[in-house]
Amino acid sequence: MYAFDIERPTTLAEAVKHMAASEENQALGGGQTLIPTLKQRLASPEKLISLTGIDEIRGICEDDAGRICIGAATTHAEVAAGATAYPALAALAGNIGDPAVRNRGTIGGSLANNDPSACYPAAALGSGATIVTDKREIPADDYFEGMFATALEEGEIITEVKFPVPQKAAYMKFEQPASRFALVGVFVAKYADGVRVAVTGASEEGVFRWSEAEAALASDFSAGAVEGLSLSGDGMISDLHGSGDYRAHLVGVMTKRAVAAAG
Repeated sequence: MYAFDIERPTTLAEAVKHMAASEENQALGGGQTLIPTLKQRLASPEKLISLTGIDEIRGICEDDAGRICIGAATTHAEVAAGATAYPALAALAGNIGDPAVRNRGTIGGSLANNDPSACYPAAALGSGATIVTDKREIPADDYFEGMFATALEEGEIITEVKFPVPQKAAYMKFEQPASRFALVGVFVAKYADGVRVAVTGASEEGVFRWSEAEAALASDFSAGAVEGLSLSGDGMISDLHGSGDYRAHLVGVMTKRAVAAAG
């Protein structure tokens, strides 16, 4: 691991100031991805700006629009226990990693990193969530830009995520046993104006919406509605855990399971 300094601000204003001081500074949430990256010498920031001590970006509440608003520094364990008004989201958080990961990792850190196999990107995109930063609000449809790529600008800090609560929703993932990352995960949410289906763990481009399944489920929200639908293995992740074709097949399987669980 490279040598680096660390700052532990207690206010968002302090964190923004530290981030603006140098392009080499990097925000640190729970560190569940960044610390292993540093250990492998794949990143070498001059200074880490820890966000976990900033109370104003931690916690769960409901806004006037009925959305569940979760501070970026809120841990997975806290989401699992506190997001009871959105059961599918709470269940997703409760099945991330192991207890150590859930008690350290944060929702903001996960979304900022946008790992192609992480669970929260599927929840955010599948819910049509809004990612709030210290500068602006970004709809989930505009936020995810590819594997490990997001719309965040240099030094921009996620402060909150706003989730519209659907009529029905569920998340199903086929786990990689060692890491508990999603080999394929599918988040399905039914709203009054339509259905959203977000897939993680499968594509080389990261999380994506399966529009064909959304159209079918909007007409008939049942597992049978996606029978016969399929995705190509082209562009899907292919590694020692499974081929692109295998992952494409799993997308259909997990979608049907998620719809059945939601219904």
